[in-house]
Amino acid sequence: MLEVAVFAKAPVPGFTKTRLIPVLRPEGAAAFQRKLMEQAVRTALEAGIGPATLWCAPDPSHQAFADLAARFAVGLAPQVSGDLGARMLAAFDAAAPRPLVLIGTDCPSLGAQDLRDAADALRGGADVAIAPAEDGGYGLIAAHCPMPILFRDMPWSTAKVMSLTRERARAAGLTLVERQTIWDVDTPADYERLVASGLLTVPELLPS
Repeated sequence: MLEVAVFAKAPVPGFTKTRLIPVLRPEGAAAFQRKLMEQAVRTALEAGIGPATLWCAPDPSHQAFADLAARFAVGLAPQVSGDLGARMLAAFDAAAPRPLVLIGTDCPSLGAQDLRDAADALRGGADVAIAPAEDGGYGLIAAHCPMPILFRDMPWSTAKVMSLTRERARAAGLTLVERQTIWDVDTPADYERLVASGLLTVPELLPS
């Protein structure tokens, strides 16, 4: 059996989805983060590949995390300090010796089948499975065990992440399987795309 990790920021006004604040206001951006968190948890459980844990930033004390844990029977864990790579590596360390499928909350285009496909890739012999994102990063990564080479000294939040991950996996002799490319929601244009897609019911943007 695998485990699933969902990385999420607390829906605190001014702390999360900050690039959407100009069009949603701080409270609206926080409310949107709540929706994204619930969607990601639902996706993780619908995949049916193993137990899910919500990895919380800055810690699990926010009521929104407790509400999700109670509603969906998911575990809660605090994200460690450090950059995104350090935090993801800690989740893989915690899951070992079980394989782990890790997702965030920014990609509502990610579906349960994407998680199943990643799990199937691992079962089929892949060392790592990834769902690349259109912005040059990725929205899902799965692996049999912790692989520091894929997480340390990476320029996170840049368009180089996926290409460098490919290079490092190749250099380390790892079998990397890429699933379908997905897209995340960070900017007002992304948000408009989400509204048009119908993937998630969200309020319209405020008038500019």
